[in-house]
Amino acid sequence: MTEQDLYKLRFPIGEFKKPEHITQQHINQWINSIETLPQRIFSVTKNLSETELNYKYRPDGWTIKQVVHHCADSHINSIIRFKLAMTEDTPTIRPYFEDRFAKLIDYSEPLDASISILKGVHAKLGVLLKSFSEDDLKREFVHPEHGKHFTLEETIGTYAWHSNHHFAHIEQAIQHKGMFN
Repeated sequence: MTEQDLYKLRFPIGEFKKPEHITQQHINQWINSIETLPQRIFSVTKNLSETELNYKYRPDGWTIKQVVHHCADSHINSIIRFKLAMTEDTPTIRPYFEDRFAKLIDYSEPLDASISILKGVHAKLGVLLKSFSEDDLKREFVHPEHGKHFTLEETIGTYAWHSNHHFAHIEQAIQHKGMFN
């Protein structure tokens, strides 16, 4: 398998590219992607067997289970990041080791709890994100891992991309039927 093939497996929808000018249309599309993720994940995973839930989306990648549990953990962090930026002046957020989280016991458990988390967090995110004014969208937080400031409007795009990126991983794992296990 070539490096290009591996890259496409790792980034099936490409990497996030922030538009030069973020419009309200971008924001609306991104919020829709965020709001619909839980139902999309539930729809595509609800009839999968335990074997299928343990399909990997690429060599050395995560299983479908790990991807779903990761989305729940990541998006719990996302709502906290948005809220910190709305209630503090340019807060520094706390990163976490997602690869280490993926090795914890709860990532091998059934998906019910994580899908419930996603449904709740994404419902709350939708309400919160739709309430942002133009000034709110310009608020920032600092991500110490990257050493830079991120605006909330850019972060909405990042989490929409993250939602679609990992949903594509799930679809990819199903399509390849355990080929990478």
